[in-house]
Amino acid sequence: MELRHLQHFIAVAEDHHFTRAAERLMVSQSGLSASIRALERELQTPLFVRTTRRVTLTEAGRALLGEAERILAQVRSAHEAVAAVQGVLRGTLSLGTEQCIAGVHVAGLLAAFRRRHPDVEIRLRQAGSGALAEEVAAGRLDLAFAYRTQADTDQLRSVSLTSEPMTVLCHPSHRLAETGAAVTPDDLGGEVFVDFHPDWASRRTTDAVFAAAGVRRTVTLEVNDVHSLLDLVDENLGIAVVPQHFRHKHEALTALPLKGTGEEVYETVALLPPPQATSPAARALMALLESGAPAA
Repeated sequence: MELRHLQHFIAVAEDHHFTRAAERLMVSQSGLSASIRALERELQTPLFVRTTRRVTLTEAGRALLGEAERILAQVRSAHEAVAAVQGVLRGTLSLGTEQCIAGVHVAGLLAAFRRRHPDVEIRLRQAGSGALAEEVAAGRLDLAFAYRTQADTDQLRSVSLTSEPMTVLCHPSHRLAETGAAVTPDDLGGEVFVDFHPDWASRRTTDAVFAAAGVRRTVTLEVNDVHSLLDLVDENLGIAVVPQHFRHKHEALTALPLKGTGEEVYETVALLPPPQATSPAARALMALLESGAPAA
């Protein structure tokens, strides 16, 4: 099995099309098809279901995809490790992050990293914590700043950055704002909620808080960015339960402590592969963060 076979396989899996994958790889379509056939012969199973319009992965293809991505990520890390020993950090830093993550100022950290390591290409992807954890475990990302969604595994480890309580945000004219007192999930029964997509860390934390309290909650206004959520609350269209640091993004809103949440807190972490699989660029970024580089 050659590395180029795996590279070709991943490209076809991502593009769902041989012609587009061949154009992206700058190889002939016949050469790409021959490479995939050679891989299928070696593994003695079809990897794609081919139609006239698109190709999709077979069950065997889906099983191979994650392993192929990890293998290529490890090869890339090996090249970068040799370059680091030679005194120059090169290659690529593939980073993921949730929006408005606490505990790290991502833009400032990346700026400091670029000043120290100008030969490293920085790639940034923003997504929900669940998706980011999968990307790091599969080797598609070097590390990610996200919410802790699971315990550490043999493919994923976490370094704690910070933790904070959840806070209720509402319009100043809302009934909850009149007293300014702390509220419980029971106090919020029947309210209209604004919240994020279920893959977001904040949404997962809030769902866990209400489930633990046995309070039914219906999210009628679902968004995928922080500013839209704050705008909807500012128009008094609903309330939101968010990490405490969100209160500083819109000072006109009323922030109320949320009590009765048990052990549920919003903990942000750096997600990384196991130490032996962590790229030199990821190690350098974490060292910079731990040295006191810009934090949120």
